[in-house]
Amino acid sequence: MAQYKLGVEVVGAHDLMPKDGHGSASACVELQFDGQKFRTSVKERDLNPVWNEQFYFAISDPFNLPNMHLEASIYNNNKELHSRSFLGKVRIAGTSFVPLSDAVVMHYPLEKRGLFSRVKGELGLKVFLTNDPSIKASNPLPAMDPLSNQPPGNPNAVPLVHEHKSQARHTFHSIPKEVHHHNYHPQNNPLPPGTINDQAPPFVQYATDPMKAQPVPPRIVRMYSSASSQQPPEYALKETNPFLGGGQVVGGRVIRADKPASTYDLVEQMQYLFVRVVKAKDLPAMDVSGSLDPFVEVRVGNYRGKTRHFEKKQNPEWNEVFAFSRDRMQTSVLEVLVKDKDLVKDDFVGIVRFDLNDVPTRVPPDSPLAPEWYRLVDKKGDKAKGELMLAVWMGTQADEAFPDAWHSDAAAPADATVIGAHIRSKVYHAPRLWYVRVNIIEAQDIIMHDKTRFPDVYVKAQIGNQFMRTRTSQARPNPFWNEDLMFVAAEPFEDHLILSVEDRVGPNKDEILGRVIIPLASIERRADDRIIHGRWFNLEKAVAIDVDQMKREKFATRLHIRVCLDGGYHVLDESTHYSSDLRPTAKQLWKPSIGLLELGILGAEGLHPMKTREGKGTSDTYCVAKYGHKWVRTRTIIDSLGPKFNEQYTWEVYDPATVLTVGVFDNCQIGDKGKEGNGNNRDAKVGKVRIRLSTLETGRVYTHRYPLLVLHPSGVKKMGELHLAIRFSSTSLINMLYQYSRPLLPKMHYVRPLTVMQLDLLRHQAVQIVAARLGRMEPPLRREVVEYMSDVDAHLWSMRRSKANFFRLMSVFSGLFAVGRWFADVCAWRNPITTVLVHVLFLMLVCFPELILPTVFLYMFLIGIWNYRYRPRYPPHMNTKISHAEAVHPDELDEEFDTFPTSKSAELVRMRYDRLRSVAGRIQTVVGDIATQGERIQALLSWRDPRATAIFVLFCLVAAVALYVTPLQVLVAISGIYVMRHPRFRHRLPSAPVNFFRRLPARTDSML
Repeated sequence: MAQYKLGVEVVGAHDLMPKDGHGSASACVELQFDGQKFRTSVKERDLNPVWNEQFYFAISDPFNLPNMHLEASIYNNNKELHSRSFLGKVRIAGTSFVPLSDAVVMHYPLEKRGLFSRVKGELGLKVFLTNDPSIKASNPLPAMDPLSNQPPGNPNAVPLVHEHKSQARHTFHSIPKEVHHHNYHPQNNPLPPGTINDQAPPFVQYATDPMKAQPVPPRIVRMYSSASSQQPPEYALKETNPFLGGGQVVGGRVIRADKPASTYDLVEQMQYLFVRVVKAKDLPAMDVSGSLDPFVEVRVGNYRGKTRHFEKKQNPEWNEVFAFSRDRMQTSVLEVLVKDKDLVKDDFVGIVRFDLNDVPTRVPPDSPLAPEWYRLVDKKGDKAKGELMLAVWMGTQADEAFPDAWHSDAAAPADATVIGAHIRSKVYHAPRLWYVRVNIIEAQDIIMHDKTRFPDVYVKAQIGNQFMRTRTSQARPNPFWNEDLMFVAAEPFEDHLILSVEDRVGPNKDEILGRVIIPLASIERRADDRIIHGRWFNLEKAVAIDVDQMKREKFATRLHIRVCLDGGYHVLDESTHYSSDLRPTAKQLWKPSIGLLELGILGAEGLHPMKTREGKGTSDTYCVAKYGHKWVRTRTIIDSLGPKFNEQYTWEVYDPATVLTVGVFDNCQIGDKGKEGNGNNRDAKVGKVRIRLSTLETGRVYTHRYPLLVLHPSGVKKMGELHLAIRFSSTSLINMLYQYSRPLLPKMHYVRPLTVMQLDLLRHQAVQIVAARLGRMEPPLRREVVEYMSDVDAHLWSMRRSKANFFRLMSVFSGLFAVGRWFADVCAWRNPITTVLVHVLFLMLVCFPELILPTVFLYMFLIGIWNYRYRPRYPPHMNTKISHAEAVHPDELDEEFDTFPTSKSAELVRMRYDRLRSVAGRIQTVVGDIATQGERIQALLSWRDPRATAIFVLFCLVAAVALYVTPLQVLVAISGIYVMRHPRFRHRLPSAPVNFFRRLPARTDSML
């Protein structure tokens, strides 16, 4: 395999700090990486130098690449004094290195070297990875004069070509998932597998013996302290103290056992009997024609697993693995039978028996157990013809064979209709999404068929199922638009950008004047807001000949556009309130991770039956967890209302202000209903849990049973409880605290912000693309699952959510209302002692105003310290009280579950429309009242009421003189004492200033 090299193209710098005393600088760039140093040539007296020089660094350890950094420093060289001065530096983390195909020129702002450094400007670099064997690493920096104007070596190496395929490396890092069996190959991404696999935790020993879990009663905890947010006890969160792989969890801390800890220390270790059926040889012929259709049946008590069968093959190869739960075994004998597939009854060929007490135990990271040849015997125990290669061992879910194995706890004993592809656990990686910005500028030489009328020309753009169009232009023959159209595209780019110039010749009748097709892979990429140069495209006119053939004719019309892939944005593919990833699309802008999120899905309890099988209610349950681009799906547990998954997954965390979402679903693709629906049955949602990482303490293990609450048309319903273990580990506390000062979204969202309408439309398109891509994987992650996990309908109108948000707003302002009521009591002298103390404190602050801000901040500090003892010790969960789901009207729920557009009757829609009008009328009244108060303030000086304005102007003159001659502290003290005066000196009528303000005119008189 060719050695990986880091390519760095030094493009240029911009707006450097002058350092030579003549308003200029003679700059050169010095690059340092992995103990190697290179330097560019010196550009004399140029504050905007351009180098365009390339260097290639040899990478000594590709697996340590994420921990390396590239540092580029700019120096001003002074030949007269034989010295150099610092102009700035750029430090790039190894996690942001990308292959050459994804590399673009990035302009990095220069950083200071010290606190007193004077630095400004930007440095343009193009950094990429390559393993092209024809490219050699640059010569190291020789011991030469640092002021030399010659570049070291020959930096301009041969052009880059496509990387060659190398051998895949398998990395085992979490259970049970598929990603460790298909690591990235260098032809797709030149990063070595060890550096791309960013979810791999430290490799440690596994425990040999399982810990027997003891029944520990869960403890109900409260999420919110206020009485208005309390919900019924059955909907509350329950804290548990389970025995996990690393020991018992007590109070969020793991009490270690005497035995070695397992990598999967957040789940209960489950013992399995693994049987690998490799192949057979010299099997006897069973049919009259002398052929054999062999398959293998593995029996452990009532559980049976079957391999696929081969037609007319006496030396078949299966290489299939079966896993039987040790807790469910009711026998001590394992039987492996070889049979001949027949239409009526399968014929017996031979059998191999094992005593389970003699089966060896394998503990990773031990190498896989070598399979052995076993002689087949007949039913009487005599030797039969043929041999079978098997490997049998005891292990846990940490075994690398576990994800692809057939599971006895994932299939019913007598259910032959189970589809293995729909019940196995898998890991999915969502495609990388890009925003496609299409700037339609103008068209030239439009050819019209009817030259007697003015054209209504517009441009329609299409990418896949996304359509957008510009406004119409009546200019002839060169219409002008200059409009931006935004789309979403996913890697690998399968669709093309299709632009068509159309003329509206009549109502609902458009004529295509020409079109152009642009492959998305050929579009320029950018990671900042640099200007993209426009391009002219010749339009082609399609004339239909027949259904199967199109004749294309070139003509003179041209279209001027700017198009680019914007990698500086984060493509929102989920609700903004529950975002799990906030990184931009361009990998060059990614920062190093700040922590590791570990999730142990232990199981579910008390599930509500979702289907009926053999006369009893049951459920076929699986879980889906989503964080960032990584989706995980557990195996499906068949016929169980209390499934035990015990699967653990890890994610790298880049921002604490993100949310982990775990959903529970009922698999409707298996069994009789699955066969009847031909895979078109929708998986039923059981519930989901959201956990915000910023609410978790680092290093603590949270083990709770989360209520699975789902809103049905009949009301809120508890579908069961989900048992999870969560741990958020911080790799760098400084980086995590620094993250709180960073913008929430990438820079492009603030430099060139998108409108709310654009974000909403693009988010909908992104969810559809992700759902389509994940639905094409095997096994597919179905569309209804992706949409439910992404909250695709969160933007739709709901009376319930509107009321919930209103009460949330009132809860936010309840503190201000409480302070207002307290101050009203002070002014009313309800408690004379309190009122006197407030007067004394007020006068002290007036006399010593410098104590006001320290007093406020000290008060908040003391409140924070006091509340620390009452801090939440558990993650938040769904709350029916806050969601306003307990007292909601049935008709409001029916409206919330209605389709868009509506599918209800006209009478019902009319009733709901009238109800919405009444609600909107009250809101309209409140908005009008607020506008009236603002217009009265404007009327003070507008002379709309001449007498009122004259009174106010004279008052302002008197107030100016009085404030000039009277100290401010005296005025404030008098005003405060007047406001807090005794009720004996108050009147029940409104004061004169209030009466004066209410008499001011507003513009309500001018409204129709």
